[in-house]
Amino acid sequence: MTTALIILAAGKGTRMKSDLPKVLHPIGSAPMLAHAMRAGAALDPERVIVVAGHGAEQVQAAAEAYDPHAQVVLQEEQHGTAHAVAQARAALDGFSGDAVVLYGDTPFVRADTLTRMAEARRDHDIVVLGFEAADPGRYGRLIMAGDTLERIVEFKDAIDEERAVTFCNSGIIMADATRLMDLVARVDNDNAAGEYYLTDIVGLARSDGLSATAIACDEAETLGINSRAELALAEAAFQAQMRDDALDNGVTLPAPETVHFAFDTVLGRDAMVEPNVVFGPGVTVETGARIRAFCHIEDAHIARDAVVGPFARVRGGAEISEHVKIGNFVELKNAQLEEGVKISHLSYVGDAHIGQHTNIGAGTITCNYDGVMKHRTKVGERAFIGSNTMLVAPVSVGDEAMTASGSVITKDVEPGALAIARGEQVNKPGLARKLMDLLKTKKKKREQETG
Repeated sequence: MTTALIILAAGKGTRMKSDLPKVLHPIGSAPMLAHAMRAGAALDPERVIVVAGHGAEQVQAAAEAYDPHAQVVLQEEQHGTAHAVAQARAALDGFSGDAVVLYGDTPFVRADTLTRMAEARRDHDIVVLGFEAADPGRYGRLIMAGDTLERIVEFKDAIDEERAVTFCNSGIIMADATRLMDLVARVDNDNAAGEYYLTDIVGLARSDGLSATAIACDEAETLGINSRAELALAEAAFQAQMRDDALDNGVTLPAPETVHFAFDTVLGRDAMVEPNVVFGPGVTVETGARIRAFCHIEDAHIARDAVVGPFARVRGGAEISEHVKIGNFVELKNAQLEEGVKISHLSYVGDAHIGQHTNIGAGTITCNYDGVMKHRTKVGERAFIGSNTMLVAPVSVGDEAMTASGSVITKDVEPGALAIARGEQVNKPGLARKLMDLLKTKKKKREQETG
């Protein structure tokens, strides 16, 4: 059965007190919307439809960044969830299959939960996702008779007996797309809030003789984000799950509570991540690599048995090959380091390619920016770059070449050559003592004048 996702993402999120649309607030360095889209991707959807409203252009950009084929439709005025789903009608034109309604501000629904919903759809016309609530509060209640879902009652419209029910509605619904749109078109707003509730389609379906059921998930999967406080709780929950998954997959985390992950961080078996490491988006660390304490890494690939840090910053398309050693206070950006490269400390290497088994001395900088454009530096294999070398790009240093410490390299260095580019040292005998005596005399005179 083919599937379409309908992701509701039109809300402003007034309680967030932000100019940013609610669904674009990040968890694990990715918008909440991206988390919902990733969960839905488990169903291999033929169409992904995002219903946007507030900040629609920003929402569209975020949706297309995650899935270039996503369709964004506009809900200019928000009149409830059924009204939001109805905006997807045109985008479903010609589609034959199931539709799943997800929410951009409910980021933790698991892929296997949606798969269970798809399995339940084989036997029922409508499947709703529910959960046993520790504190049912103002959630809508799922009224069941055996495995049959009879109706969903919003808290505002529920009687006391119905409010006593603890099996609650997540809002996530799966049904045949054509039937879903037909049912949505029949929903009215005769309720306490005057809104068009998507939940009303269950009662309409049952009156048509259709079957409905609800499957249960863990309450944590249904966490909705409506405030900064809830966003912080969601971030904590996400980080805890990522740490647990890493440990279960054979990653060593000596202080797991101090390591922060992005939503797409990939760590290989037997990798070690020391305390206080932050992963931004786009990081893969292969098996056996070691990330030492206080590193910040994003948009980078770190190969087997490499060592990075402590106190290193790696970003912007860095490629670190096997057995590379990156030491403290080293920054890499858009740099490709081949096997066995060593950059032990206090260096910046950007827009560069460094050949196998080359050593980059302390204080080395690739001067890659001229104020307008970026330029590349290329260093060959088994080269030795002396401490405090400035490599002024574009420039290349050949295989097995060397640079003298303190050199400013502005011309290419041929293989095997030693480049020396610094002023000649001149020693003036006795001048240091004379200069110091002169300075002390000036200081004493100034103190006398100022009293």
